[in-house]
Amino acid sequence: MNWLVAGILFLLILFCLVGISTYVGWQLTHPERKLVDDTPKNYQLEHVDVTFPSRTAGVLLDGWYLKSPNAPSTSMATTVIMSHGYAGTRLEKGLPALSLAQQLVQAGHHVLMYDFRNSGRSEGKTTTIGFLEKEDILGAIDWVKSSTSHPTKIILLGFSMGGTSSLLAAAEEKAVAGVITDSAFGQLIPYLKENLPVWSKLPRIPFTPLILFILPKLIGVNTYAVDALAAVDRIAPRPILFIHSKADQAIPYTNSVEMYERHPEQFEIWLTERGGHVGSYQLEADVYVQHVLKFIAKS
Repeated sequence: MNWLVAGILFLLILFCLVGISTYVGWQLTHPERKLVDDTPKNYQLEHVDVTFPSRTAGVLLDGWYLKSPNAPSTSMATTVIMSHGYAGTRLEKGLPALSLAQQLVQAGHHVLMYDFRNSGRSEGKTTTIGFLEKEDILGAIDWVKSSTSHPTKIILLGFSMGGTSSLLAAAEEKAVAGVITDSAFGQLIPYLKENLPVWSKLPRIPFTPLILFILPKLIGVNTYAVDALAAVDRIAPRPILFIHSKADQAIPYTNSVEMYERHPEQFEIWLTERGGHVGSYQLEADVYVQHVLKFIAKS
């Protein structure tokens, strides 16, 4: 009788743990959409509303194309594709992204801002933390290549998950001249093993292993394929600029250091002392823009 009671109690506890892990895994991959509640007009920017498909069929993405009136007429212009972080929108309010876009446009560069799948005004029902977001960036590249009237140099600029996804996309698309990442992670599974409690708000044991076991089955993707550390090898010798704050508590700066060290002769890294996650621009905007513009100029 005691064994029966113990067995039933064990199954109840296991059921509860699996249920909680499944619920949290679902919440992480189906975050609440945030509103796109700002506009380029508030930054004196002219824009065109654009929609384009992800390279995976069935998902239409929504964005803004900011054409620079200061783009060079005698040499190839640059288009910067900006990709936001997890559960955010094209606004990337921690910067804010429109402020950075304003400075890029004033410097003579075109900018494409858009929402990932399941974010902002774009279609899609699931966030895959890089796996399918890479396809969204490839769709953005396709739009730039087919919609601009003159050939353009393409630079990817991504924040957090958007930075990782940009690296994955650049590894597959040779049209990308260079990549700038701000606060990106290197490999999804090792990162989550160490840092999932930051997002789940649950104790590491027993929930992290359970969530990582359930997550791929829940969203039907290969989470091990979200591997920017391997992707940078396929990007080189094209340049990458890694930006990261040493005070980042969400994604440790060592992620960027590890990727940079794969090809330090081709890559660059700028580590800031303060700011936290995707917080370097807000604290050091002028220096941030200098690093970005210098990188674009020589890419």
